[in-house]
Amino acid sequence: MEDKQAVTGPDGVSRCPWGVAPEDYRVYHDEEWGRPVRGDDALFERLSLEAFQSGLSWLTILRRREGFRAVFAGFAIAEVARFTEADEARLLADPGIIRNRLKVRATLANAAVIAEWAEGELTELIWSFAPDPAGRPVPHSTADIPATTPESIALAKELKRRGIRFVGPTTAYALMQACGLVDDHLAGCHARRG
Repeated sequence: MEDKQAVTGPDGVSRCPWGVAPEDYRVYHDEEWGRPVRGDDALFERLSLEAFQSGLSWLTILRRREGFRAVFAGFAIAEVARFTEADEARLLADPGIIRNRLKVRATLANAAVIAEWAEGELTELIWSFAPDPAGRPVPHSTADIPATTPESIALAKELKRRGIRFVGPTTAYALMQACGLVDDHLAGCHARRG
């Protein structure tokens, strides 16, 4: 990974280098990435989108996010858990999403598994792997940000043990970053919380 520090954009605001442009990234960086996300359906959406992103650019997912939300019933776990083979065929024919059979099937299977859990259990499980922020150094450049951590490895292992598919340690860490379990905004970035 190329080593980059926070960058001041054309608007005079300092951001993580990936969050300067295009606008889709800038808005996501400024308004969502790294902010705490709680709630089972909200976390199921992020978990699903991170799995769909695997092997692709996050920009590809961002630009299709509304399409994903439309065809996956807003990522309401209870609704997605009731999807049928006909729904799977409909999803695989929809050009508004990533039509990867393994990722679609994993999303439907994950919803069915999580629907059996108690309300709040997904939120509690994911957040139980949040590291102590005091023990994490502030990243000063992109080279300081790991692809995985002991916590993301443990989270991926526990999710897999509980029947969740398509979430390895790297995807788990991306989920932790996106949902605010860790704050990987660089030193000097205006969005850094502390």
